[in-house]
Amino acid sequence: MHKMTPSFVASALAISLALAFPAHAASTATAPLVQEAPLRAHLAFLSNDLLEGRGTGQRGADLAALYLETQAQALGLTPGNGNSFRQSVQIAGIKTLPAESTLKLEANGQALPAAFGKDWVFAPGDAIAVHQLNAELVFVGYGIKADDEKWDDFKGVDLKGKILVAMVNDPQPTAEQPNRFNGKGLTYYGRWTYKFEEAQRQGAAGVILIHTTPTASYGWSVIQNSWSGVERFQLAAGTLGTALQGWMTDDTARALFKAAGQDLDTLRAAAERADFKPVPLAAKVNGEMKAAVRKVEQFNIAAVVPGTDPRLKDEVVIYSAHYDHLGKQGESGDTIFNGAVDNASGSAALLAMAQEAKRAPARRSQMFLWVAAEEQGLLGSAAYASSPLWPLAKTAANLNLDSLNFVGATRDIGTQGSERTELGKMAETAAKAMGMHIAKAEPDLAGGYFRSDHFSFAKNGVPAFSIESGSEYIKDPTGSKEKAKAYGKRYHQASDEYDASWDLSGMVQTAQYTLNLGRIIANNPKLPEWKAGDAFAKPRNAK
Repeated sequence: MHKMTPSFVASALAISLALAFPAHAASTATAPLVQEAPLRAHLAFLSNDLLEGRGTGQRGADLAALYLETQAQALGLTPGNGNSFRQSVQIAGIKTLPAESTLKLEANGQALPAAFGKDWVFAPGDAIAVHQLNAELVFVGYGIKADDEKWDDFKGVDLKGKILVAMVNDPQPTAEQPNRFNGKGLTYYGRWTYKFEEAQRQGAAGVILIHTTPTASYGWSVIQNSWSGVERFQLAAGTLGTALQGWMTDDTARALFKAAGQDLDTLRAAAERADFKPVPLAAKVNGEMKAAVRKVEQFNIAAVVPGTDPRLKDEVVIYSAHYDHLGKQGESGDTIFNGAVDNASGSAALLAMAQEAKRAPARRSQMFLWVAAEEQGLLGSAAYASSPLWPLAKTAANLNLDSLNFVGATRDIGTQGSERTELGKMAETAAKAMGMHIAKAEPDLAGGYFRSDHFSFAKNGVPAFSIESGSEYIKDPTGSKEKAKAYGKRYHQASDEYDASWDLSGMVQTAQYTLNLGRIIANNPKLPEWKAGDAFAKPRNAK
C-alpha cells in the first residue's frame, strides 16, 4: 500500500479532479489545489464533542477561536488586525425572565389570556434588564418603508413610544404588479430583522410580529426554541433595538384584534395596498418586563495572504465562514449541538484554502475571515462591517461559505445572489474552467440571501454572496439527493455530527471553486460592481 503522504494525497486529488472536470486538468499543475486531508482533519476537530458545539458565550466558541488562530499562525498567514489575528466582538446576552415579568396584552381595558412561549414571546431589544411599559398598539401592515418600491406603511404618522404590530414577509405580487417586491421571492423588507430595524427608526417603543408558517417559512416551534428559556444575543454597541421585540401567534393576534374591535383579515387585506395607513388599536402592552443581561466578548479571526501586485495588494478579497453553532443545550441526552455541516465544514474549508493561497498568492490580497455569532443574527460579520479591518472601499468582494456539500461531487454549483453584481459572469467563468455549470436559480422564497454572513457586506456596498452546494451529483444521483435531503432533519439538531465515512469530494470541490473564483476577482484589473438598479447598488462604504 502506498504511504499516504501529503504529496500523494495532493496528486491523487489532482487526478480525481482531472477525471471529473477535464477542463480543470490543465491548470492543476500550477494553480493552488485544495487538499482533502487537511480539510477533513480540521472538520473532524472543529465538530468534535471537545469543542462543545462552539456556542456563543460558551467555552466551545473560545476553544474554536483559539484553534483557528493557532492554525492561521502555523500556516504562516499574516495577522489581519495589526499584530493580532483577533477582532473583538462585544455582545450582550439576554434571557427573558417570564416568571418575574408581569407584561400582558390588554384590549379595551381587559387583559388577554396570553401565555409566554405558547401564545407570544418578548425580549428587550436594547440590552436593558428591566422595562416598565404602558404603550399603545398600532397595526402597521408590513411595517415597510421602501423608496425603491414606492411603499410607505407609516405615512408620516408619529409612532414614538408606540408598540408596532406588523406582518412578516412582503406585500404580495398582483396581476397588475407581478414583480413588486421581487414577485414570489422574499426581499429584505420581508425579513423579521428588517421589521425590528425599521421600528427603531420610527422611534417606536417596541414591535410585535404576527407569525404564520407560510409568511415566516417556518413553524411557531422555531420561534419558541429561539425565544423561550434560552439566551439570545445582540451586539452590545452601535444602534440598539427598541425596548420590546417579540412575536405572537396568529390565533393570539386574531383574539387581540377582535377584542380591540378590529378584524385582522380585513386589515391584512388593506395592508396589501400602497395606500394603507397605520391603524391604532384599542389595545396596549402593559406591565414590567425583566431579563437577565450579561456582556460577552467573542472574536472574529482574520488572516491575510498579501497580494503580489504593488498597486492591487492594497485591495482585498474576503473569504468568510462562521465558526459558531448552538453549543451545549439541555440537561439530558445528547446536549452538544456539534454543527459539523453547519458550519465546521465552511470553517475547515477556509483553513484548507488558506494553506494553498499562501503557496500561490494572487495580485490582490486575500483575507480569510472566521466570524463569530452568526447563529445569533450575523453578529460577527455585522461587527466586522461596522469596524472593518480592511477599508470596505478597497474590498473587492466577499465570498461566504456556510454548510458545505458532504455528499459527493456535483456537476453544478450554487451561486444565487452573484447575478446581482459583476461577480455573476466571473462565477460562470470559474465554473466552466472546472467543467461545471451554475445551478438553476430558484425563487428565494425564504430570503436565504439575507440570512448568511455575506449580507453584512452587501448592506455596505461590497459585492457579496454565499457559494452553495450543487444538486447534480456525479455518483449515485438519486441516492445522493436523498442523503442531502435527509440532512434537513439534522439541521440545528444535536445529530449534526461528523461522520468519517463521508465522501468529501464535493466539499473539496466547493472549496476549490471558491478559491478559484476568489483568484479571478483578485487578479482582475478592476473592482467588481453591483448591477445598476439593484437594491444594494451603492458605493462601497468608505470605512
